Amino acid sequence: MKLNVPFILASRSPRRSHLLTSTGFTFQILPSDREETNITGESPQKMAARLASEKASHIASTSPSALVLGADTIVILDDKILGKPADEQDARRMLSTLSGRSHQVITGISLQHLASERVETRTESTIVTMGAISTDQIDRYVASGSPLDKAGSYGIQDEGAFFVQRIEGDFYNVMGLPLHLLYLMLTDKFQDLIAN
Repeated sequence: MKLNVPFILASRSPRRSHLLTSTGFTFQILPSDREETNITGESPQKMAARLASEKASHIASTSPSALVLGADTIVILDDKILGKPADEQDARRMLSTLSGRSHQVITGISLQHLASERVETRTESTIVTMGAISTDQIDRYVASGSPLDKAGSYGIQDEGAFFVQRIEGDFYNVMGLPLHLLYLMLTDKFQDLIAN
């Protein structure tokens, strides 16, 4: 998809960058350095939406003529947020906890074009069911380094896919960018910014 304004991804996630590139977008990467904070009592959906919006607005404030995309993905198990692991031991703990169980992946995405005073933020949710994961499998996966930069300590686009038994919902949401939702938001609220 081509846009007639500059497009900025306010994220350093290589998965999001890959998905945008593979669907034809031309964009610049300007990662937001906004600190991710938790607010007591905030629902996971509201948290994902707020963090995505904060990341987008941080970059949009200095690039008002660009369309800025912010995103944030969180993993929920037993009403607890599983963020990025602090270290290898934390990654092992998370993967052991996810083994043989279902969890929820929520991604908030925010599109902001301040020159036209438009801001649109929505969320997508997917249920992921893991098969049983052995200690040896966890150790090998953690040793690869892949889980250390991912919410929930796994990536569905790498060897973590071997652990996923079933998903209910948007596959790309689990990768960190629900493409169908992004398309709906663009065509619903930013149609005039799409090049003919």
